[in-house]
Amino acid sequence: MVSRLAHQAGSDAESSTPLVVDLDGTLVTTDLLAESFLLLIKRQPLSLLQVPLWLAQGKAYFKQQVAERALPDTQTLPYEGELLAYLQTQKQQGRRLLLATASDQRLAREVADRLGLFDEVLASDGRTNLGGEHKRARLVERFGERGFDYAANAHRDIPVWRSARRAILVHPAPGLSRRLVGIIPVERTFPREGPIGSALLETLRLRHWLKNGLVFVPLGASHQLFDLGLLFQAFLTFIAFSLCASVVYVINDLLDLPSDRHHPHKRERPLASGRLPAAYPIALVPLLLVGGLALGGWISPLVLAILAFYVALMLAYSQALKDVAILDVMVLASGYTLRILAGAAAVAIMPSPWLIAFSGFLFFSLALTKRYAELVTMRSLEGARAHARAYLLADRELIATLGVASGHIAVVVLALYISSTPAHHLYSRYQLIWLVCGLLLYWISHLWLIAHRGRMDDDPLVFALKDRTSGILIVLMGLVVVLAI
Repeated sequence: MVSRLAHQAGSDAESSTPLVVDLDGTLVTTDLLAESFLLLIKRQPLSLLQVPLWLAQGKAYFKQQVAERALPDTQTLPYEGELLAYLQTQKQQGRRLLLATASDQRLAREVADRLGLFDEVLASDGRTNLGGEHKRARLVERFGERGFDYAANAHRDIPVWRSARRAILVHPAPGLSRRLVGIIPVERTFPREGPIGSALLETLRLRHWLKNGLVFVPLGASHQLFDLGLLFQAFLTFIAFSLCASVVYVINDLLDLPSDRHHPHKRERPLASGRLPAAYPIALVPLLLVGGLALGGWISPLVLAILAFYVALMLAYSQALKDVAILDVMVLASGYTLRILAGAAAVAIMPSPWLIAFSGFLFFSLALTKRYAELVTMRSLEGARAHARAYLLADRELIATLGVASGHIAVVVLALYISSTPAHHLYSRYQLIWLVCGLLLYWISHLWLIAHRGRMDDDPLVFALKDRTSGILIVLMGLVVVLAI
């Protein structure tokens, strides 16, 4: 009987103690200020000129100005599922729930209204930044010392926990649990799903670095692939291009968060899913960019110029050009060709007009394949209203026509090259290259057939590395070229 009464008293105390929940990194597994600011940059890039003025009036004012101009879609935010289920259970048991955050009150209320769980919202109001000591003082004023439980994730929340009754840790920062020993009892911990490091590497798209192998094409085309000095220069260019390409991938993912969260495959990316807080890649981008450009400048000024142009072009693509039909795929195709030009600049080999023409048509076809595949994917979700970037479902046949034609023109360019004087000088058995024409025709048609069937779920070149048929065809083309030398 005594035990039952004690248990009942504990339950009553639990339900009568308010549970205060932080927002950033806790209720949602991302940084909403960073996301709002990125959204602002995308929508109103000129507003960057006002940022120093906003910051001069304090962090709370800065947050307010950003929130007034750009709010993330609260429907698709990466909420912490296990914590939400726990909060719903606590709510059903009659417990008072509060959302207390340093985010601006407009954003906090949007989230609270979306979830319908919280009895009250405490947030920054344009004058007071409700974080750290300010949050602790506000909660102590409302509930007294040890009069509330607090759920959060970061070291900056320790001042609040010093005045709380119990702590609930959600994706706790490294070393946080140890620091709380002796300060406050930890009631429950919701661990992060997977390590940050692997999510960060996934965001850098290391598997896409294979596309940067195009820098070796000029060496291969000139039959100097075994010149160790030139090969080392090309390898350094590969590293420099890979670092710059990762910068572009990260920035593109950051700017594309809202659209990625509506995509059936892209919403699983680390940033879109919330497995990786935006602060990590944002901090890494300057290091990668400086490293890539510095290495490119060390190789040669021309390589540096090509890398800088590539980054600028791809940033323009991420900001605006990807929403311009046809121009977007031309930019993507140019990105591949720039890799070849960088490789040529690194080893001081003038690329052949045949090579530039061939790569231009081939990569234009592959870029269109990517857009076509996206339309097929979105059709399965949105039906007749489906669209991908600037393309409507009704554009699908035209995209396929342009893409297949461009790929076949690449085959024609290769066929004409076989009859040229440079081919006769470079290949003693140049007639064998006709076999490459047939294999290439088969490969391009195969990729388009896969895309038409809705089975291409990645960049065409990356897909080709995983596709058994593509692998066989690429190996056969390589063998034929070697035999033709």
